[in-house]
Amino acid sequence: MQTYPVRASHRAQLAPESLARLVTAHFGSAETQGDSVSTRCGAISRLVVRGQNRALLVDVTMNAKVAEDVARDTIGRYNRFLEETTGYSSKERARRLRKSAGGPTSGA
Repeated sequence: MQTYPVRASHRAQLAPESLARLVTAHFGSAETQGDSVSTRCGAISRLVVRGQNRALLVDVTMNAKVAEDVARDTIGRYNRFLEETTGYSSKERARRLRKSAGGPTSGA
């Protein structure tokens, strides 16, 4: 399970109804179970997301046995979903993860 911080301006999207709308927009379908939203699409065999306080919790299982173009499309959809939901680009998310892990903050 991965935890992504969410910008204050995007935290309203952590409600299950909003997450279901975003998951449907990016992956085509969504199933709500309590406070979690799940789907499957392309190379993602299982995606479960839910909001918790100021963070987005994501549990994703990928299928490595798909065509390269399907994998590329799926990764693009996943990154666009995370950016719209958290308010952070992939570079900003990576920088925040490195910072929280105590690793180097530059790409040196």
